[in-house]
Amino acid sequence: MSLAAILLLGAFHGLNPAMGWLFAVARGLQERNRDLVLQSLPVIALGHLASVGLVALAAEATGSLVGGTAFAIGCGVLLVGFGLWRLLSRRHFRWVGMRVSLPQLAAWSFLMSSAHGAGLMVLPALVPQDGGHQHGSPGLMVTLLHTLAMLVASAVVALVVYEFVGLKVLRWAWVNMDRIWAFALVGAGVFTLATHL
Repeated sequence: MSLAAILLLGAFHGLNPAMGWLFAVARGLQERNRDLVLQSLPVIALGHLASVGLVALAAEATGSLVGGTAFAIGCGVLLVGFGLWRLLSRRHFRWVGMRVSLPQLAAWSFLMSSAHGAGLMVLPALVPQDGGHQHGSPGLMVTLLHTLAMLVASAVVALVVYEFVGLKVLRWAWVNMDRIWAFALVGAGVFTLATHL
């Protein structure tokens, strides 16, 4: 997976309201305080970083398996399976409300990112496309770049919505990002399987 793909996936996560920008905006609007929006975004990114990093760490811990075809096929099957589960699932995680501490917000972000399979999307970046071995430790770089792109995209959207739009836009312009995300998971899995079978 290319650097551009890693950054685009991070930006896609940042655009997804389920990954946190909507929560940050709601906190800011509730208290009429833009600083709460700005304070929330890095904490949300930290939870996302932990979720994606955990998957990258697990992939790197497998050592030589990361470069193997079996691992790539396993990742592809996992992505397709998780994407299909997200497509067919009607359950959503509920939290305690908008009045949460920053550690609770980071925990919420970690849980949401994990539940949506955010880390699974970086697995193809850890599997060499030519079947060879990777040199160095790409997991940390992939995780950091992905999260940075997520933070920038979510900050832009959150500030535009907070400053100019408010939550009114969601009444007429809501897009079901869960379904788009599920299709993206399935697509990434199919691509991974197609390139390694």
